[in-house]
Amino acid sequence: MTNTRNKAAPASDATAKRKAAAVFGVALIGAAALGGMAFFGGSTPASAQEVEVWKSPTCECCGGWVKHMEAAGFTMKVHTIENVDPVKAAKGVSEDLMSCHTAVVGGYVVEGHVPASDVRRMLAERPQAKGLSAPGMPQSAPGMDMPGQPYDVVIFGTPDGNKIYARH
Repeated sequence: MTNTRNKAAPASDATAKRKAAAVFGVALIGAAALGGMAFFGGSTPASAQEVEVWKSPTCECCGGWVKHMEAAGFTMKVHTIENVDPVKAAKGVSEDLMSCHTAVVGGYVVEGHVPASDVRRMLAERPQAKGLSAPGMPQSAPGMDMPGQPYDVVIFGTPDGNKIYARH
C-alpha cells in the first residue's frame, strides 16, 4: 500500500516554504526601499512637510512669513512666545545669523525670512548643515515684502563653515 499522504506532504511543505520565502522577500524589499528613502534623504514632498516656528506676539512680519510658507504648501505649527532668544540658542543660531523668528523643518533650522523656494531646495538636497538663515530683517524678503533690497540666504553649520546659499 502506497502512502500518498506522505508523498503529498513534502510537496505541500515545499510550496508553503516557497510562499513564505516570497512573502518575506517582498517584505524585505519593501523595508529596504523605505529604509533607503530615510537613509538617502527621501521624504514626503516639501509641500506636505510641517514647519514649526517660534515667533513673538508683536512681530507682524513673522505672520507674513508664515502666510508665505502656507501659500507655498507647507503646514505651519506656530508657537507665539514672548522671548524667542532661548529657542535660537537651543537651535544653534549664532548672533550674526539671527532674525525675528526661528523655525524647524525636516530636521533643519530656518532662521528668519528665508523664501519657501530655498527651504524646498534645502529639503531636496539634504545638505550636511544645521540650516538656513536670512540674517537681520531684509526688506525684500517674504513677509517683509518691500521690494528693492537685495539680500543673501546663508547656509550654516556646514563642515566648511557658513556660505551664501542663495542671493535674492
